[in-house]
Amino acid sequence: MTATTLDLDTDLLRLEVDDDGIATVWIDDPSTSVNKISEAMLEAFNDVLKRLETDGSIRGAVFISGKDDTFIVGADIEMLRAFESREEARSASRLGHRMVARVQNLSIPTVAAIHGPCMGGGTEFSLGCSYRIATHDDATKLALPEVKLGLLPGSGGTQYLPRLVGVQQALTMMLTGKNMYPQKAKRIGLVDALIHPPGLHRAATAAARGLARGEISPQRDDQPLANRLLESNTVSRRIIYQQAAKRTAQRTRGNYPAPPKIIECVKVGMEQGLEEGLDAETRHFADLMFTPESRALVSLFFAKQKGDKNPYHDAAHAIDTIGVLGAGLMGGGIAQVSASNDLDVVLKDQSLALAAGGKKHAWKALNKKASKGILSEFERDRIAERIVPTEDYAPFHGCDVVIEAVPENLDLKRAVLAETEAVLRDDTVFASNTSSIPIADIAAEAEHPERVLGMHYFSPVPQMPLLEIIVTEDTSDAALATAYEAGVRQGKTVIVVNDGPGFYTTRILAIYMNEALLLLEEGADAEAIDEAMQDWGFPMGPFELFDLVGIDVAAKITEVMKQHLDMERLDISDSAATLVEADLLGQKTNRGFYVYDEDDPSDDKDPEAFNTQVYHYFGGTERTKVPDYVVKERLGMMMVNESIRCLEEGILNDPVDGDLGAVFGLGFPPFRGGPFRYVDREGAATTHTRLERLTRQHGDRFTPAPLLAKHAEHGTPFHTDGDH
Repeated sequence: MTATTLDLDTDLLRLEVDDDGIATVWIDDPSTSVNKISEAMLEAFNDVLKRLETDGSIRGAVFISGKDDTFIVGADIEMLRAFESREEARSASRLGHRMVARVQNLSIPTVAAIHGPCMGGGTEFSLGCSYRIATHDDATKLALPEVKLGLLPGSGGTQYLPRLVGVQQALTMMLTGKNMYPQKAKRIGLVDALIHPPGLHRAATAAARGLARGEISPQRDDQPLANRLLESNTVSRRIIYQQAAKRTAQRTRGNYPAPPKIIECVKVGMEQGLEEGLDAETRHFADLMFTPESRALVSLFFAKQKGDKNPYHDAAHAIDTIGVLGAGLMGGGIAQVSASNDLDVVLKDQSLALAAGGKKHAWKALNKKASKGILSEFERDRIAERIVPTEDYAPFHGCDVVIEAVPENLDLKRAVLAETEAVLRDDTVFASNTSSIPIADIAAEAEHPERVLGMHYFSPVPQMPLLEIIVTEDTSDAALATAYEAGVRQGKTVIVVNDGPGFYTTRILAIYMNEALLLLEEGADAEAIDEAMQDWGFPMGPFELFDLVGIDVAAKITEVMKQHLDMERLDISDSAATLVEADLLGQKTNRGFYVYDEDDPSDDKDPEAFNTQVYHYFGGTERTKVPDYVVKERLGMMMVNESIRCLEEGILNDPVDGDLGAVFGLGFPPFRGGPFRYVDREGAATTHTRLERLTRQHGDRFTPAPLLAKHAEHGTPFHTDGDH
């Protein structure tokens, strides 16, 4: 069947009409690699919708991306960031509402043909269509992730999604911002049909043709009876709103203003009608846009974009195969993320059985994704087969980057480096996944120190987004560029720091957790400290984190830090080593600061109870109630001040990397934007004054960093983008 291309006053969309009168609108912004909802895109849709509204020969329309691997990835965040007033934001929301309404009100059936990410405004646009067909490819996912930017869907999502999939499913999607994958999207009625990628356009035009002829209609799976009954009237829906609010408050601890507004918009729309709901959405969207929480989260979004691209790409060597030395939890995780991103992996351990165990661990994680419909079984097997276990060094000759992930022991790491160098090509990069040992010490006896650097991953590797690359004075530009390329290929957000004890992330975390131990030694209650820091915004408190990381690991890190840091200024606790001697190691022994279920095989066990036995090593079970604000200030200011020292000493290259590392590697409260964004918001002078007071009260370890004093004196921020 032939198609005719019609003229439009835009190059962002192409309009073709076949002999049957079925139009295809190709969405394809030539200036970017992905399609976004921008002012120009809204104007382009205005142009094409006029044609669809007035051309009587068109009997149906398909909206499909001209990009190979994405539909519409959401709103143009640069456009949102540029708004100077709430009225500008409200106007943009109303434009989005009008676009979706015009699609809904067309006299012809419309089909959204979705392949790849369909995010935010892309999902909202699809909600205006009569029918949605998506590929069952692993890359296809739908989401309303605005909550991750401190916002809510502004183009009708809070109103149209509940009406399509039900209030409970809609609230879950919007309050978490999580991706919805094809199988589940079909099951809940978010999409009407699934097809393999090559057949998407053909199937979409066939659906539009069938809808126009009255031959097909959307066949959406019915909700379970209990859900239908619960959502059937105002009184029972009230339970849903109350439960959603309760769960959200528990998760966010009141630190994020967007979730309550999302619930309110849905409630207004469902109980008072669509127009009232759209009006509430517009108002709250605009108000949230100017909250400090949203500003901080948006700044992180742009920082992450920086870390997701390799600025040294042109100097990087080609990467096809990654070598991983050590098939434990970290090594297996590194192998998994590499293979999941189309890299071949050679995975070595002391025996073939141990290496195969690392592959098995990766397969179990992939199989879990397959069981949830995130991966197909074929894709699971394809990824797993990229991992080749071995007990020999010989296969590493074919590797482009080799990542050592053996235990934190300097002699062991030097020995592994020497054995590996004997078989490596001249251009292979050797990286140590160490959390604290200076890279220069590891490379001190290397034949080619210029090819050695650090690649510090965070556990669990498949879930944690950050990769911290550590370079020494000897590290070559090509080695850095190639390691950065490997990290980007693995799907990581990368920061580059200079060598030093603990580098950046481990150093500031160690100082933060040390302060928690000092509080405990003073008689504070550990559970209260954990609660206070979760209230401040960390995903878990310091003592639960001790157990997760391993108290023995923390003790080793402490020893490394004591060898290199200014011990006259710092008051380093030896308590972690004392607990190790008592065999209280944390989750790995099911007893640390907390007690864990011995039968729970997961990598992220939940504590069952606090282990009061630890108080015997901290002065007894009689505990003092330390005010929450004191806990938050001492621990929070300690991490912030040490971050500034890292920038001052040249460990960090810029404050953007400092914020990325703290948030994505350590869980620093995202709504605060990172240590440097936090200081900019509070004011350098205010932060300096607080640290001076803490110094008088608790000692020289709180002495403000000279660089902070400089910013306080001149009234200057650390970030220069003006968005504080």
